[in-house]
Amino acid sequence: MKKAIYTIAACALMGATAASNAISINAASANPVTPDKVKIVDGEIKSPLTNKPGNAADGRNWFANRKLGNCLACHANQDMSKKPFHGEIGPAVDAVATRYSPAQLRAILVNAKSVFGDQTIMPGFYTTDAGQRIAKKFKGKTILNGQQVEDIIAYLMTLKK
Repeated sequence: MKKAIYTIAACALMGATAASNAISINAASANPVTPDKVKIVDGEIKSPLTNKPGNAADGRNWFANRKLGNCLACHANQDMSKKPFHGEIGPAVDAVATRYSPAQLRAILVNAKSVFGDQTIMPGFYTTDAGQRIAKKFKGKTILNGQQVEDIIAYLMTLKK
């Protein structure tokens, strides 16, 4: 009887360890590509930054969130016509999915200066090279994480009209 209990306990422990390892592997594979590993080639980043597909509903929230993307501060967007304070600094994003591919949008969001040149005032949202005059607490940090970038791309790809 004791031997059976020890065997069951050992099997349960091995099963829990295997499950824990599987969770660790899945969590690691869901991690985004780190900003220093992202390569923009010909104005595009072809591969997503994460293994999880972007969520358009979340992307819409990040787009308007004043503490994260805050894209609405610079870009007008008819889809958000009920929200106040649309910017006029950047181009309107209406029908942006007809003008850019996901790979192009990813490059623009990650580091717009690499795509448009140093004259653009659009920040890089997934780069740690944010330029000069950055507060100490923000140095070495990105504005958005990789999943948030993918979510915004998913949202922007819904803007076809």
